[in-house]
Amino acid sequence: MDFLRQQLDKIAPLFEKGGKYEALHPLYEAPDTILYTPGTVTKAASHVRDQLDQKRMMITVVLALLPICLFACWNTGHQAALAIGNGAAPLGNWQSWLFEALGFGYDAGNVVTCFIYGALYFIPVWLTVGIIGGHAEVIFSIVRGHEITEGFLVTWFLFALTLPPTIPLWMVAVGVAFGVVLGKEVFGGVGMNVMNPALVSRAFLFFAYPAAMSGDAVWVAAENTDSFTGASWLAIAADNTQGMTALEAQPDLWMDAFLGVIPGSMGETSALLCLVGALILIATQIGSWRTMAGVTVGTVLMALTLNAIGSETNSMFAMGPQWHMVLGGWAFGMVFMATDPVSSAFTDLGKLIYGFFIGVFVVLVRVVNPGYPEGMMLAILFMNMFAPLIDHYVVQANVKRRKARYAAGLPSAAEEAH
Repeated sequence: MDFLRQQLDKIAPLFEKGGKYEALHPLYEAPDTILYTPGTVTKAASHVRDQLDQKRMMITVVLALLPICLFACWNTGHQAALAIGNGAAPLGNWQSWLFEALGFGYDAGNVVTCFIYGALYFIPVWLTVGIIGGHAEVIFSIVRGHEITEGFLVTWFLFALTLPPTIPLWMVAVGVAFGVVLGKEVFGGVGMNVMNPALVSRAFLFFAYPAAMSGDAVWVAAENTDSFTGASWLAIAADNTQGMTALEAQPDLWMDAFLGVIPGSMGETSALLCLVGALILIATQIGSWRTMAGVTVGTVLMALTLNAIGSETNSMFAMGPQWHMVLGGWAFGMVFMATDPVSSAFTDLGKLIYGFFIGVFVVLVRVVNPGYPEGMMLAILFMNMFAPLIDHYVVQANVKRRKARYAAGLPSAAEEAH
């Protein structure tokens, strides 16, 4: 590592002001600050310091996502092996060819082969997101003369995990480019975006290429899935010919959904691993427990309200909150998307309100609009736009309350504490 440090120091003058490659300074600065602590120190007046910088924050989120990435590889291969074992056929693409050429078989009980087959789908998607999105980030940093930040690191993982296994890679490239450029960079880059870039990318793909982002075939990396339940269970619940009866007829389905052993977007199936991620983010104070609590309360209250109302024509009215929480992207969205520190609310009360309405809207979208049974993506994006307004009114309410206290001659909260 000392040798690498010496080599970086040796070429540093080329990228500094006045150097031959001054315009490309972000390309030097990015690996230097990722590998080492920046050598610059604060020269202005003293201020409060915190060990949690952006690099540590993003890396911590990635660490919380790593178990989900590993599970995504295994479950993608596992679901494909189950489908093939029930009469489906391999897709006949390069992944299947390579898998078979290596001498592996489609055995749903073999953890290693399931992981390898699933990785052949997840890794290319993950690499495509990183290469295309990373280059977009670099181009904007060079043009603006800004440092390359670690903000894209989390977007990279989040977007890849929200995609189905069989999505074409060119769609992945288009989607991440759209999200990074129009979801973040046009607003000024990291910290300036109104909406979560990963969700903007996914929303673009969903509305631009709905056939690749919904339906039966996209959820399972196999062909001829008529003999295997390839559709998401939310789609089945929204189908009035099956509805909640189909879900409740599967005695182990709720636990399978909680563990994540069901078809779905590669990283969104396991509510259990999302809860593990939530504990990590809360313990490190990176993810707000208030936002997560708000989402949970909003989901429970809205689901129970619709359960009480009931409907003879819409089976989704009967879906209880326990099902909403384990199906689709609810858990993943609550833990990793809704808590995004840039696009969510900042004030403590604002986080509760923000999360509460996400929970309310995700149930409304799923139930009232059964043609789109997911809902979490739209609910978060919708509340992203209202987060600044929520914070504004919370702050104004605090200012108004303090003015009233001063006008009445009452002691301030700080004075009462003393």
